[in-house]
Amino acid sequence: MSLQNNQQQNTNLIHHAISLGINFFDTADLYDKGMNETSVGQAIKQKRNNIILATKVGNQWRPDGSTWDWNPRKEYILNAIDKSLQRLQTDHIDLYQLHGGTIDDPIDETIEAFEILKQSGKIRYYGISSIRPNVIREYIKRSHITSVMMQYSLLDRRPEETCLDLLQQHNIGVLSRGALAQGLLVNKPAKDYTGHNASAVHQAVNAVQSISNQHRTAAQTAIRYVLHHPAITSAIVGIRTIEQLEEAAATSDSPQLNKEDLQTLRTAIAPSKYEQHR
Repeated sequence: MSLQNNQQQNTNLIHHAISLGINFFDTADLYDKGMNETSVGQAIKQKRNNIILATKVGNQWRPDGSTWDWNPRKEYILNAIDKSLQRLQTDHIDLYQLHGGTIDDPIDETIEAFEILKQSGKIRYYGISSIRPNVIREYIKRSHITSVMMQYSLLDRRPEETCLDLLQQHNIGVLSRGALAQGLLVNKPAKDYTGHNASAVHQAVNAVQSISNQHRTAAQTAIRYVLHHPAITSAIVGIRTIEQLEEAAATSDSPQLNKEDLQTLRTAIAPSKYEQHR
């Protein structure tokens, strides 16, 4: 999602990521009206067997390109996959994800579409990208999802209330996004975020900085907080520059958070809860 409109730069970034041991890449047909998939596809086509490729479906651009509409219908999904495969220059998607979802969707129809694609070999696994507990529970009950992507960070601890433990119990992987909270946990000016006012955000940032040092940067501390939960399979981090990439990749070599570190972070800001879609 963070890639720029420069193919050579994007290719260099992705190739460098692979050289650093990163093997999971996530895109979506929504990003840049499909151009993000095209850029990723161009970059990985000679390295396809070395990576796990994920993309998403469900947001349909209007013909005039002005905006998009939510479309979880079976017919649309079965049509959209072929366009994504073409843009990504591959014959299969490792993880195909519903890019959202509401409790009023035709959920069984959506699931049927994913199961058809799995049986046809066009996708290996499927999941959803959702923060809505009521939607997540329905897919756990009705489908064979292998993963759920959701926003999770020190500044957005809503998944800790029920979703993370529930998904872990059902052996469904969690792909976290937003670990840096739009950069607020690193270097962006404090502002209101997910129900927290700017003052509370500032306190959390201070806590992150207090336990970061020459062995672990603030960004790595923020990512480490997400990774500490056993339900998390992978932390997806948006990257724009080589420097950001190398810092994020080095998180795996940075010290893990100990009990005192976690206590410092958790007491710095109160956990929030989902007010809707419970």
